[in-house]
Formats: sequence, C-alpha cells, structure tokens
Amino acid sequence: MLRVLGVHGIGAHRYHRRTGSAKEAADALATDWFQHLGTAMPANSTVDLRAAYYAHHLHPDDGHSIDEDPATLDPAEQRLLTGWIELLDPELTSLPPEDRLERAGNWLVRSHGPGTRLFALTFCRELHAYLGAREAARQAVADAIAGLKPHVVVAHSLGSVVAYETLWAHQDHDVDLFVTLGSPLAMPGVVFDRLEPGGCHARPPQVRRWIDIADPDDIVAVPSRGVARRFDGVEHVPVTTFMWEFQTPGAYLRSADVAGVIFTAGSLT
Repeated sequence: MLRVLGVHGIGAHRYHRRTGSAKEAADALATDWFQHLGTAMPANSTVDLRAAYYAHHLHPDDGHSIDEDPATLDPAEQRLLTGWIELLDPELTSLPPEDRLERAGNWLVRSHGPGTRLFALTFCRELHAYLGAREAARQAVADAIAGLKPHVVVAHSLGSVVAYETLWAHQDHDVDLFVTLGSPLAMPGVVFDRLEPGGCHARPPQVRRWIDIADPDDIVAVPSRGVARRFDGVEHVPVTTFMWEFQTPGAYLRSADVAGVIFTAGSLT
C-alpha cells in the first residue's frame, strides 16, 4: 500500500478549532484530502493517506484577524504582501512606498475577485508567523514523517515551504517522491531568500525525486516554473484546474494529472 503524507497550506486552523486537538485536526484534514484524491485515483490503487498538521503553531490563541484591509497587517506582513504583488503587478514598483499597500489590495480584487484579498492577507500572516515558529512547525512535520515513513510527501502552498525545510533539517527517513503543489518556494524577496538552509536550493538528500506541480494562473506559484528553475533536481508539471480553487488543495488533488504523479511512486518503491 502506498503511504502518502499530506502537508497543508494556509487556512487550516479551522480544523483545530473544530476538533480541539492537533491529532484530531490531522485526522480530519487527511479525510478531506482523501475525499479529493479519491476522485482521481487510478483503478485498483490503495493508499494510506495521513496529514501532518502544524497550523496550531502559527496562530495566537485568539486567532488571526479576518479583516480584509491590508493596513491591518503589521509592517513585516505588509512588506511580504507588497513584495509578492510586485511580482504579479510590476507597475506597483513605480508607486511611492506609501501607496503600494492599497494598490496591492485593489489589484488582487480587480484581477482575481474579492475573495483573493482575504486569501492573500491570510497567506502573509501565516507565512510571517511560520518564519517566527519554524522549529515547532517543522518538528510537527518531522514527527508525522517518522510515524508514517511515507513513500510520498505531498505539500501544498505554504506547506511546501514547511516540508522543504523539514526534509533538510530532519534527514532520518528516505522519501521516494516529494510533490509540491502551488508552491511559493521560488518567490524572490518573499520566500526564496528566507529559506533554511540558505544558499542550498536543491532536492533534499534523502528525497529520490521531486516533482513541482502548479497551475499557470496560481498566484502563489510565482514566478512561473520558478521552483524547477531555481532548485536543483526538480521536475515541473503544469496542470490546469480551471477554477480559483487552486488556492486550496482540492482542485489539485482532484486532478488526474496530480493523482498520476503521486501514484507513480509505487513504481519507485
């Protein structure tokens, strides 16, 4: 049976609020991931899919703000937002610094719809929180890897950053396949230059194969094909999800192309 470990992206704290514990949150998350992946699994496939859960390490007790005003971000989070949106809207760099934040929020709404602004603010809050809570989040993922000994690690969005750093920091178990979905790992000035270990930018030593998968319109996976271009030993597979839901793992996991990549690991083991 193929053992697969999922590493979630942003917005997963709701599982902890609903269940009351990290373990139950991980179980609920794995159930949701399996429901998505199960729609595209190859015939006669079997999988033991579990989730590594770290979101509770990123949230204060009272939770992050859900205010959609970019001005509610703290200064470090604001810099993450404007640095990110400058990659998508280069005209932002021509504006005075004091005008860039509002323009960034308006550009997101105009280009991708009103829900995108809240998503972007959540991403910046959780990315900033992760940068200050690396050890705890990475340990949660490392513990999940040690417990399952997965053939495949599948990491979505911010989870690809956590998983990448974990696989470098904890090299106790071999992984046949590392799959990143909609990854911001190559995002210059926002993620790429902040990674640990710095200056390495390669497939972790115990990972046999790394495949990066991204929808060309995924605003998190920038620059386009950036992970394969900026990291050694990475293959890139483009997919088209046809929906804004590429910002959640569901659309990726329901893709036959993604399922096909994940289940190729059976031939590697």
